[in-house]
Amino acid sequence: MTARHIPIGIKTSPQAVDWSTLDAAWARIGEHEVFESVWMNDHLTDVSQEHHGPSLESLTAMAALIHRVPGRWVGHAVLSATFRHPVVLAKAATVMDHATGGRFIVGLGAGWHEGEHLPFGIPMPPMPERFDRFESTVHVLRALWSDAATSPPGVTRPDPFYPLIDATNEPPPLTPGGPPLWLGGQKRRGIALAAAVADGWALPAVVALGSPTDLDYFSEKRDAILAALEAVGRDPSTFELSAQVPTGTTAEDRRWALGQAREAVERGANHVVLGMPARLGAAGVDAVAREVAEPLREMVV
Repeated sequence: MTARHIPIGIKTSPQAVDWSTLDAAWARIGEHEVFESVWMNDHLTDVSQEHHGPSLESLTAMAALIHRVPGRWVGHAVLSATFRHPVVLAKAATVMDHATGGRFIVGLGAGWHEGEHLPFGIPMPPMPERFDRFESTVHVLRALWSDAATSPPGVTRPDPFYPLIDATNEPPPLTPGGPPLWLGGQKRRGIALAAAVADGWALPAVVALGSPTDLDYFSEKRDAILAALEAVGRDPSTFELSAQVPTGTTAEDRRWALGQAREAVERGANHVVLGMPARLGAAGVDAVAREVAEPLREMVV
């Protein structure tokens, strides 16, 4: 069996950074061939704080930066389903699909940080309603990216949260069926939904620099997803299992990250995303490329 190529990406989320530094970081990413994908998270505040903190809005930020990384996959790990009506998200993702030449990944999660909901009056229902809404969002995206939505009469879909009535998405996505959809659910319903309708699963394999790794947790969830894929008759080789690894700010941090990234691949990750504080700018990108991404590329396919 031929070994599968493992893409290596970099994530420079737009918290605690000024625009010129973020722009310079993405420009430098575009100069490093080792990075095949570029990522952001999606927050309205700095989630390292309980409340407040600077954060650029991620969809518009990424749209403004994609010219810096031509030919690379770009995506969010993950967009919060609570922030945008799913029809608006479907339309925005369609634009990004065209703008990137079919290289935009829609990573989506249910939302979790109360400190960026309550201050802005954004509803954050308790579980299980929040997951119910998340599930409805996923089905709306799929419906509006379908062939049926390319022209009238469009799609009609009853739903308690986001009903569609003769809805079209014109012009349709460049990618047939819409951009790849990666979900971030971790529990039983989330794993079942990902296995049923998603193209990939986005969950950090390492939560925080210097803390005990959750690679055992990653392995546990990987096994659950593979079982769920088998149960619905899907080929696991077509499904993306991504692992995110923070690279910190020092050479010691980056040495640690290299080991974690390699172990994540050994445990079944088939896409590795290296997280870098965006405030480190172009110099930080160079360090992550030289000390983590390039050595990792030599270690894995």
